[in-house]
Amino acid sequence: MKVCIAEKPSVAREIAEVLGARNKMKGYIEGNGYQVTWTFGHLCTLKEPHEYTPEWKRWSLSSLPMIPPRFGIKLIDSPSYVEQFQVIEKLMQNAEMVINCGDAGQEGELIQRWVMQKAGVTCPVYRLWISSLTEEAIREGFQKLKEQESFNKLYEAGLSRAIGDWLLGMNATRLYTLKYGQNRQVLSIGRVQTPTLALIVNRQNEIANFTPEPYWELKTVYRNTTFSSTKGKFTDKTEGENFLTVVKEEDFEVTDTSEKKGKEYPPRLFDLTSLQVECNKKFAFSAEDTLKLIQSLYEKKVTTYPRVDTTFLSDDIYPKVPNTLKGMTDYAELTAPLLGKKLPKSKKVFDDTKVTDHHAIIPTGVRPNNLSENERKVYDLVARRFIAAFYPDCQISTTTVLGKVGKVEFKVTGKQILEPGWRVVFGAEQKDPDAEPSEEEGILPEFVKGERGPHEPILGEKWTQAPKPYTEATLLRAMETAGKLVDNDELRDALKENGIGRPSTRAAIIETLFKRNYVRKEKKNLIATPTGMELIGTIQEELLKSAELTGLWEKKLRQIEKGTYEARTFLEELKQLVYQIVSNVFSDTSARTITIQEAVEEKSAAEKGKKKTKSKPKEKPAKEVVAPTVTKPICPMCRKGSILRGKTAYGCSEYKNGCSFRLDYATYGEGLSDAQLIDILNKR
Repeated sequence: MKVCIAEKPSVAREIAEVLGARNKMKGYIEGNGYQVTWTFGHLCTLKEPHEYTPEWKRWSLSSLPMIPPRFGIKLIDSPSYVEQFQVIEKLMQNAEMVINCGDAGQEGELIQRWVMQKAGVTCPVYRLWISSLTEEAIREGFQKLKEQESFNKLYEAGLSRAIGDWLLGMNATRLYTLKYGQNRQVLSIGRVQTPTLALIVNRQNEIANFTPEPYWELKTVYRNTTFSSTKGKFTDKTEGENFLTVVKEEDFEVTDTSEKKGKEYPPRLFDLTSLQVECNKKFAFSAEDTLKLIQSLYEKKVTTYPRVDTTFLSDDIYPKVPNTLKGMTDYAELTAPLLGKKLPKSKKVFDDTKVTDHHAIIPTGVRPNNLSENERKVYDLVARRFIAAFYPDCQISTTTVLGKVGKVEFKVTGKQILEPGWRVVFGAEQKDPDAEPSEEEGILPEFVKGERGPHEPILGEKWTQAPKPYTEATLLRAMETAGKLVDNDELRDALKENGIGRPSTRAAIIETLFKRNYVRKEKKNLIATPTGMELIGTIQEELLKSAELTGLWEKKLRQIEKGTYEARTFLEELKQLVYQIVSNVFSDTSARTITIQEAVEEKSAAEKGKKKTKSKPKEKPAKEVVAPTVTKPICPMCRKGSILRGKTAYGCSEYKNGCSFRLDYATYGEGLSDAQLIDILNKR
């Protein structure tokens, strides 16, 4: 038998259907020479500290740093996980071939490799590598199965990331909790989490320390058109007033007019980060909300693999585009002008050199039935971006008029759309509320060089503005570029290699900051709590909180994936860093402490009205700190209720208000802990 192992039951069912496996057994589906089984995301994890050395179970400064001589994996302690693993193990030990059908990415590779290692696989292993779950993609993937060995570097990168996070997270968290923590709660430190928090804290400090300063702008209105002085801003009001006096004495004269025709290209296709940014701006969706929605669209076969960091398509997609457009019948009015003619093949869309494992997120051409309202919104963004990529460029005309009053020069620019091109795909879109106002808008009157006339000069007072707090959209962009403010797409692409976190993990990192009560949300703005501020203020190690330096680690992990950097070198560097951090904190003789506040969670309708119980005062010294309790799993469908345990399934506490979410025990197992439930929900 050929054994296929997918990352979740729903994907296994899709694969089994295509392979002709119809017989449902306990923990797998069998038929046509195949046995298709599944994990629930991570079945295995790295061992806990005390499983290497019993002395490491107790949180103690004297046991730091904890650096095992060799890392090991273990099965996650859950009856349903153990039961499913036993099924997998038995199938694999009798298999003639194993086909790894895990998610086609670094984390998916790690999940499946650990399970196969634990199961002791000895037969040949092949890799299914697909970008969508359509029947066509699955069939094509099975016809082109790859050798497992060709993904060894991908696995090494995933393993290095996991070990690196263990080394830094376990040691730094215990170190800072024991040295600086209060209230017997944990101070969580993470390789990506902490520099992300530092970005927010640093921005908040910039805002708090910002002193507004006045400046003046000289403008004049001639023929109902506002011209701006080319001298720019005046920081000295007297200087501005002197110029105002001069320009009041003479007429305005047009010295030059010019018109330049140009084009605007369609917006880039979406990668995960740009989709999360757009959804946060347009719909106020959190990064995690968007990831769950686009993951659901992928599993419903209507969009391609979502956890990608490229906005380009590979050349082999080009011949498939007409069929994809033809299948998008809900957008027939927009696709009609493209069908039946040769489509443009722009380097801004198709570029093999910009695509590694996966291409940009695009529709599959499968009709999007049974979508929720929010899924429909996300699908619409992806669909319109894809269609627009094959429309003509937008033709524009930019008019520049120069003028002067005496020796003082003025300028105005106007932009006119001559041919809307791709813009018709988006219709009359609302303007981005966060965008800076532009003076290059609207059509200018006809001006003639040499004309003169009266005008109305104005010296307007303005004040410098503090930087804006981060929103999830702007934080995602900052994480992508290691904190550098970049608007240019090409430059952003160049900086992506040094970004902090991966597109697939950034949403979870932001959610962790909320759960740890390091950050809270005020409308769309992300605000660091006193705990978050104090934590970053206490950390002296730049490597722990610098987005730029953490970005260099991410770059090395990508190089490991490409085979240009050694995993052992990366881990040795991290071990040295851990030694250095521990040494530096031990030598800190200050009496600094960080007061950890209870997280204030939004209550669901079911929880409102319950009495709040006061937390008990500290009874034991900080050295006996225990690990934090896991946050209750939240319903991924309504985002209001928490997950309850029923007679035959897990369900949502908001079921009385209409939420129909459920996970049946037959598929997922009874008796899962909150941590295991959260892991499963994150993978759905």
